[in-house]
Amino acid sequence: MGHESPLYVWNFMGHDIIFNLSSMLMLTVTAVIVFLIAMICTRNLSVRPHGKQNFMEWIFDFVRGIINSNMDWKKGGRFHFLAVTLILFIFVANMLGLPFSVVVGHTLWWKSPTADATVTLTLSTLMVVLSHYYGVKMRGTGNYLKSFAQPVWFMVPFKIIEEFSSTLTLGLRLYGNIFAGEVLLGLLSGIAAGGVLGAFGAAIPTIIWQGFSIFVGSIQAYIFVMLSMVYMSHKVSDDH
Repeated sequence: MGHESPLYVWNFMGHDIIFNLSSMLMLTVTAVIVFLIAMICTRNLSVRPHGKQNFMEWIFDFVRGIINSNMDWKKGGRFHFLAVTLILFIFVANMLGLPFSVVVGHTLWWKSPTADATVTLTLSTLMVVLSHYYGVKMRGTGNYLKSFAQPVWFMVPFKIIEEFSSTLTLGLRLYGNIFAGEVLLGLLSGIAAGGVLGAFGAAIPTIIWQGFSIFVGSIQAYIFVMLSMVYMSHKVSDDH
């Protein structure tokens, strides 16, 4: 795509800490949109859902199905709001870069924040850390640590490696799919900018890919939440 990211370097105690201003901006935009969706859809709640309340009810029922497929609701119910927030946040983040991108000079400002590996790996790390936290909280430190040595003690190194690999695969899967989609859309936009013939030739592929990207973005949000609940169930359930 040939665009640079707006970076800010902060020197802290002799070490450079780099901030991607574009990702920070888009994460803020995503959070605001999710907040507005939740606020609008939950105003004037009624016993019999109607209108916009039906959408939020459907999201909660859909996520409840994801949780129930992985763990008992008595334990999984406490993760309901977490999973709903997560699926809405990732879905909105995946969609932001599809309609358009904003480039100032050679700097890309508007994009999907999940097209940044740092963002997706941070999300995956957060979910894995939370799974450990709730594992200790719900099962006790002793029982939780013993689970790493089951069924045999020499499985401990492999289970530790599994934690790192789970974090990488969860984050990089989301990043790879969203980033690849935006790269292709950028290439098609470049072809369209090449004149009338280029615009005509790129129009249909762009429309098709936009539709496919919406599908991929939706599926990736679902997969991220599904796998997060799978990891959570492994940590909080005694039978795993």
